[in-house]
Amino acid sequence: MTAPDDLQQALFLRLKSDASLSALLGGAGLLERPTDNAAFPYVTCGQTSAFDWDTGTENTDDQLITLHVWSKAHGDAEALAIMAAIQARLADAALVIGPRGQTRLSLEFAEARHDEDLLVHHGLLRFRAITQENA
Repeated sequence: MTAPDDLQQALFLRLKSDASLSALLGGAGLLERPTDNAAFPYVTCGQTSAFDWDTGTENTDDQLITLHVWSKAHGDAEALAIMAAIQARLADAALVIGPRGQTRLSLEFAEARHDEDLLVHHGLLRFRAITQENA
């Protein structure tokens, strides 16, 4: 089974190579974990769930990975633009994760909302990653 850390690393490498996303985030806005002093806007990796679908004839695994977009801009335009850039970069992307095989991504869920308590716009993007292991 592909380790969630391997998938997260492959996702972040793909996102960091996107110049338009880097411009929207102001450079170093991709964080593995949120920090108290992170400059807005930024993206963090959230919960990852993994499922092994090994049938004996095919060795595949399925993961759900959630990315969080955080923005303090007035209105939701910044968060939505960052979400759109991430979707464009990751939707239907094929990632090679080491010698294990190829992972195909598909967008499962997207939502943007305003968090009144934190005074931030919070975007959620959940991707399904299906990995076909090499024999």
